[in-house]
Amino acid sequence: MKLKGTKYLLIFSLFSMLFLNGFAQTRKKTNTPKKKVEKPTTSKITNTQTIDSNLNVVMADTAVKPIQPPKKDPFAFDSVRISLRPDAAVDRNLVKSRTPLAYEHIREDDAWYRERVWREIDIREKMNLSFRYKADDDNGNQRFLNILLTSIKKGDVTVFDPTVDDRFTTPMTIQRVGEVISGKCDSVSVIDWEKDPTGSKGIFKDSVVCKEFNPDEIVKFRLKEEWVFDKESSKMYVRILGIAPVKSFIDEATGTVLGESPMFWVYYPDLRPVLALYEVYNGKNFGAKMSWEELFESRYFSSYIIKTSIENPYDYFIKSYIKDDILRLLEGENLKTKIFNFEQGLWSY
Repeated sequence: MKLKGTKYLLIFSLFSMLFLNGFAQTRKKTNTPKKKVEKPTTSKITNTQTIDSNLNVVMADTAVKPIQPPKKDPFAFDSVRISLRPDAAVDRNLVKSRTPLAYEHIREDDAWYRERVWREIDIREKMNLSFRYKADDDNGNQRFLNILLTSIKKGDVTVFDPTVDDRFTTPMTIQRVGEVISGKCDSVSVIDWEKDPTGSKGIFKDSVVCKEFNPDEIVKFRLKEEWVFDKESSKMYVRILGIAPVKSFIDEATGTVLGESPMFWVYYPDLRPVLALYEVYNGKNFGAKMSWEELFESRYFSSYIIKTSIENPYDYFIKSYIKDDILRLLEGENLKTKIFNFEQGLWSY
């Protein structure tokens, strides 16, 4: 009896172990998380990228592309051919080797009297018509403005920005000078006559308009100079410090002058060696010519004062407090008389 009980107990224990082992395996299978099936997204991204690229292509095709203005040479107006044979009856070697005389040194202690003067030269006046002489020679066009621009293009002189000051502090590049001379090219809309022959449909197209530089538009030059009385030599000296061509802004509709401003400043002592190589037109005798350097040093030009340092603590131009043109000229002559009277008042007769 005892053996039967032991036998049944072993059989029960064996079945219990088998049942527990099967239950554990089943539970392990049910607790294992199911693997998520990831949907392929590469095709979606690819399609999106394709759509975006197509849109970019369409936008690039439909966008209005700005017309690039052609590059132009602002100094192309002065392209003179060299003579292959002597273009004169005499050999003109003196002009090629001419150099200006050095200034007489003035000590600071001897400069007893100094005044600054700004004046303008109007080349439309009869005495200044030599500034408009525009014949060609082997050294280029003989117009005074062209002489300035040619020296700038060759790098013989440094150009200074007039919008900053007139004390020669800020140099200008040749590209900037070219923009000031002729301006930039503008894109304007004009009627497309090929698609709209009658102009009634209103079909336009973009066109680039570049304004060509006309030297005849420059009719004034501004000088900055200083009058100095040297007590060591008992003489009044005048020294030109700078030259600037003045550009006038004209209303194309009415033809009235809106304003004037200097285009650039050139330091005159740097320009003297260049001016010594160019001769001034003489209508009376083509052989008896002086150089441009001699013309300025001998004061063979007509001008009027626009500003001085005489009794001008606010540094005003004459036109800022005198509006009438005739009265401005009279005020300039009055300032000339003050400088003259100072020198004459030093002597007793």
